[in-house]
Amino acid sequence: MVAQAPAPAARTSDRPVRWHRPATWPREALALAAYWIASRVLMVGLIRSGRTEQPVEVQQLYQGWYRVLRTGSFPVDDVTWQYPPGAALPMLAPGTLPFLDYLQAFVLLMLATDAAVQVALLAAGRGRGRSRWGAWAWALALPLLLSLPYGRYDLPATALAVGALLLVPARPKLAGVLAGIGALVKVWPALTLLGTPRGRTTRQAWTAAAVSALALLLALALLFDHAFDFLHAQRGRGVEIESLGGSVLQVARQFGWDGRVEQHYGSFEFLGRYVHRISQLSLLLTVAAFAWLLLWRVRARRWTAATPYDAALSAVLLFTVTSRVISPQYLVWLIGLAAVCLTVESTTQRPVVFLLLPAVGVTTVDYPLFFDTMLVGGWRPTLVILLRNGLLLAATVWSAARLWRATVSPVPAPRPTADAPDTPGDTPGDAPGDPRTDPDPDPVPAG
Repeated sequence: MVAQAPAPAARTSDRPVRWHRPATWPREALALAAYWIASRVLMVGLIRSGRTEQPVEVQQLYQGWYRVLRTGSFPVDDVTWQYPPGAALPMLAPGTLPFLDYLQAFVLLMLATDAAVQVALLAAGRGRGRSRWGAWAWALALPLLLSLPYGRYDLPATALAVGALLLVPARPKLAGVLAGIGALVKVWPALTLLGTPRGRTTRQAWTAAAVSALALLLALALLFDHAFDFLHAQRGRGVEIESLGGSVLQVARQFGWDGRVEQHYGSFEFLGRYVHRISQLSLLLTVAAFAWLLLWRVRARRWTAATPYDAALSAVLLFTVTSRVISPQYLVWLIGLAAVCLTVESTTQRPVVFLLLPAVGVTTVDYPLFFDTMLVGGWRPTLVILLRNGLLLAATVWSAARLWRATVSPVPAPRPTADAPDTPGDTPGDAPGDPRTDPDPDPVPAG
């Protein structure tokens, strides 16, 4: 009897990946995990040392709001509280870790949120037509903001938006729930559902978002007093020094404009002549951006797996650059949405993402490095904020143009070749369902 030769050992690359067992991870995933751990240790170390900025937001504002919220009321007569009621959730969350002080608990929760987004992006990059560039973009770009992401509550809102977008194809109802909760936390995550494919996916996602947001709002209104005070909190806002309008006033100040900078409604804003007009212009631009997005939604005819992601990034970019406030933490939102776009190979936003990355880096030069000198004026900080906002404006225009071209603009007809058959049925555009002749071609179904 002839003995059988032993079967060759399975190659590591052929083994199934089990994410709870790092030994089965691909080398790229191991490299990503190693970088993530090292960079996040540095970010936590920076916020603990206070070398880049003191965690004033957490230790004073958030912890102060936490004490008020525990009494069963939202902050009253506090001009710095300008957030929807769902913002109470991340403010109260550190109380679930009583063995840590408030700052330690807050940073630990932000670190866990960061890790959850990283895992979700890594999982979303697997499969045909998918890419791990999204996971790398999140891992690489977030530390460019130094310790700031762990000293603000924008990571939970971004995590809800990222989760909603990634769930749109397979679980539109759950995606709507996350977007609805995110809208109650910081409003902008509602924009993540703008690009959902027409039909059942849109109906399910938008209905779930509305129901979940309303349910959470009613629950918070029952549990806390003054839950609706946020509705009139933004009326007195001016022009923040880092906004697009603020850039204009920064330049005007170098040429003799006599305006001043004061802490106003929780941020540093310009006060003086022309500020009200620029503030009104910003609001008009926001209305125009919303009108353009509605027009895009009506006119769009072609959907791909990347369209919901691309539309979300374009929408948030439009509302960011037209806002009267462009705080440094807003870049956390854009990093998250850009990373989601890069999980799909067919995204139209890849060049836009590579334009956003230097904007993130310049934002850190602006804050915290040059922020003190920006308050008093000078050409150097003015040029920095002009560069940052110029990059954001260019990214916004480019993003919207690429989204429109991919989903609305007619597909150019292919040039006829010399040996192409000259028959009626072979002419481009004669086939039924061709997007150049069909007035309303069916979109690519989600999932």
